[in-house]
Amino acid sequence: GAVLAMAIYGAGTAGVATLIRPIFDEVLPTQRNLLPIAIAILSVYFLKGLGAYLSSYLMADVGQRVVHDLRNELFRHMLGQSAAFFSLQTTGRLMSRITNDVGQLQRAVSETIGDLARETLSMIFFTGVLVYYDARLALVCFTGAPLVVYPLAKFGRRVRRTSRRSQEALEHMSHVSAEAFTGHRIVKAFGAEGREAVKFHDASYRFYRTSMRVTSVLSLLPPLMELVGGVAFVLALWYGSQEIASGRLTTGEFVTFITVLFMMYGPARKLSRVNADLQQATAAADRVFEILDTHSEVRDQPDATTMAPFTREIEFRDVRFSYDGVELLTLNGVSFTVRAGQTLAIVGRSGAGKTTLVNLVPRFYDPSEGAILIDGMDTRRMTLASLRSQIGIVTQETVLFDDTVANNIAYGRPQAARAEIEAAARAAHAHEFIVGLDNGYDTMIGERGQGLSGGQRQRLAFA
Repeated sequence: GAVLAMAIYGAGTAGVATLIRPIFDEVLPTQRNLLPIAIAILSVYFLKGLGAYLSSYLMADVGQRVVHDLRNELFRHMLGQSAAFFSLQTTGRLMSRITNDVGQLQRAVSETIGDLARETLSMIFFTGVLVYYDARLALVCFTGAPLVVYPLAKFGRRVRRTSRRSQEALEHMSHVSAEAFTGHRIVKAFGAEGREAVKFHDASYRFYRTSMRVTSVLSLLPPLMELVGGVAFVLALWYGSQEIASGRLTTGEFVTFITVLFMMYGPARKLSRVNADLQQATAAADRVFEILDTHSEVRDQPDATTMAPFTREIEFRDVRFSYDGVELLTLNGVSFTVRAGQTLAIVGRSGAGKTTLVNLVPRFYDPSEGAILIDGMDTRRMTLASLRSQIGIVTQETVLFDDTVANNIAYGRPQAARAEIEAAARAAHAHEFIVGLDNGYDTMIGERGQGLSGGQRQRLAFA
């Protein structure tokens, strides 16, 4: 549908041009055929407008659908990565990939590719009109076109490099602001507002500088196209005057030719920007697919089986583990067994590997050597979904979501009944403060539970 609409737009544009000759050669000198020409003009402008509207709308729809699918795929892919992936990334960086970089691709699909197809069709129709009236004159006018190709290609490569640096600067700016907002209590407690403002100013200035480098390259394209258009116009005047003097070209045909030449400037100017816009989109696509091409080292094995309900014991068998890029082992030959119903406290100094050890059970990481067995089965042979469905975790840092109290408690089992939710809250000694909230279990707690005290957040997490 979009291609058909573009064809209608191009045909309408060319139709306007073909009506110029009869206006100058027949209507104006003799006053004949005025009504048919007027009807024809209105008809082609209507078709042109209809084609422009439909092509813009349909290409925008394509772009939005692409962005919708790509953002969903990117988000799902990120969430599917292991804890190691998130330890190497920042929230601002990941958010920038989902919003800014994918937004650049949306612009490319909705606008740039649409302009490329629509204006290319217009150029083809215009070229056909020029060749129809005088092929030799058209050839003379197009002699300067090859001079544009090399600068456009060179500018395109420069735009791609600079656009990537600009996107990285925007990503850093997003990271700085997200970090300051997340840690606002610490920022205020230590009076560091000024320091954070300076950090953001530096990141913002870096983004400004890289953005202006992109703008400086893009700003060279219109003057270049105007120069080439001026050369073509001068050549057309020189050659056309000779053709008219010799009687091989009428005044109406020459005016039509010059008018079409000027009408080609708009599409040619847009096409000169298309390459630069595509290079910007390519830089964004590179960054998006860097993430999509990253695969989690913790994944289901092809022969993974569903874990049966836990009944007997969890065994650590000579487990060794070190983080990527760190030679020193965090866990070195750890072996022990925990029986069903037994409570185990793991005690040690800070940095001894207590949290790391616990994180291996739900397979946030996999051991470098050794194995973790549940009821005698290696956890790496179980599906992640079935393993984690039987594990409840409350982390050192309380994590809650911007939702109701009830939905936070039921996060691990959304289908839980209200009675079950309240039973869990009572068991965690949270029911007492929950019923005292404005809307009880339906109270929104704010981002990360900011509407609750520290102790209340902890009890809600336990529930």
